[in-house]
Amino acid sequence: SSRRRLPCLLLKLRMAQNLRHAVTFVEQGHVRVGPEVITDPALLVPRAMEDFVTWADASRLRLKVLDYNQERDDFDLAA
Repeated sequence: SSRRRLPCLLLKLRMAQNLRHAVTFVEQGHVRVGPEVITDPALLVPRAMEDFVTWADASRLRLKVLDYNQERDDFDLAA
């Protein structure tokens, strides 16, 4: 299913605001699954690997995303 694609997971994990951003992040090498940086947006991520989707260590986006994570924590508390 297309929902297992990496960009869709980035949306679900609140790592991207929309699919276009998510695809761009992947193509530019900002995302890794486990130890591996992934640059193919068509990659299907097995459910077992979902927890290992994270920012590439060198990614400048990690800093911006700390703001998101603050939002996400507030969201979880309200849910």
